[in-house]
Amino acid sequence: MSDKGDAEEEPPHLLWGLDPVFKAFARLYVKDILQMRQSRQVPGIYFYKTHPVFQVDVLGTVVYRREREDFCCYGVDDSTGVINCLCWKDEKWRDFGDSVKGRGGGVFDAEEQLRKLREAQRSRTELDIGDVLRVRGTVKTSRQQREIMASCFYKVSDPVMAVQISRMLEMPSLYRDCYDRPFSVPPHQAGTAAAAEPGGLSDFQLLLGRAGRILKEFLREKEVARFRPYDVEYLLHPLLLRPAATPSVGQELPSAAPPFATQVWNLLKDSLKILQDEGEIFRKVLSPDEVYNVTEQDKDLLAAIMDVLREDSKREKCQCLCPAYIT
Repeated sequence: MSDKGDAEEEPPHLLWGLDPVFKAFARLYVKDILQMRQSRQVPGIYFYKTHPVFQVDVLGTVVYRREREDFCCYGVDDSTGVINCLCWKDEKWRDFGDSVKGRGGGVFDAEEQLRKLREAQRSRTELDIGDVLRVRGTVKTSRQQREIMASCFYKVSDPVMAVQISRMLEMPSLYRDCYDRPFSVPPHQAGTAAAAEPGGLSDFQLLLGRAGRILKEFLREKEVARFRPYDVEYLLHPLLLRPAATPSVGQELPSAAPPFATQVWNLLKDSLKILQDEGEIFRKVLSPDEVYNVTEQDKDLLAAIMDVLREDSKREKCQCLCPAYIT
């Protein structure tokens, strides 16, 4: 895929937070981390296809090691490529010796146990070539080279390669179900971003965003408990009532558009479906007479929720927490 094509697929930065990959530590192959393109909107952000990425989770074998006073650089190889991982040394491991000695005699010594714990922790962060390293951190580009600035790293004890095999089996499904699927903007979130990113969204997505906000505001202000579609249909008329443009000389007449009533009904139907998906409204009975209940105003639903909470609080797991708050 060309850079131009990739740039066209880069979603507006105001919508990146809607992508679950953005705030997660993406478990990508090293090859893909090295080939990710940088964002043209925000520095320090990279894109795997249409997913914004800035922090990753890598597991691999240490193939080289360079130690400095404050940090160590490890080359991590996951069999698809090698990437440099910069791991800072923890201050608490400096000048750490065996100054604390146990008392012996079978007496529990808290200081001795703490020393052993720290020693075990330190051994997990000291790696040699051939060790298996798991590292989480942010992706950086330094001197034209891609690297990972580690926020968490440790040596993985994997004598029979169970951890590595498990990850190898997990990665293809992650790519298939998440990373290789394009990030699509939810239509009801299109309104604000479309105003800030001209040309990024279709007119219909923009219209859906506005229609959803109008319906939400009406239901909230009027404290509506239940309604039928034709009760709120008129609210969407201003969105579609636009003066028809007169074609100039030499221009062809526009093709026949659907009737106004059909346009309003289609917009209302899609808007109500979005409100249902968000949990704002619901239908108690699926009947030809479409009656929608507003979630916040439905007393029967509130009573049912309280009954469930009371029953759940009677269980042993909640006896120490819930009864004082559920009355």
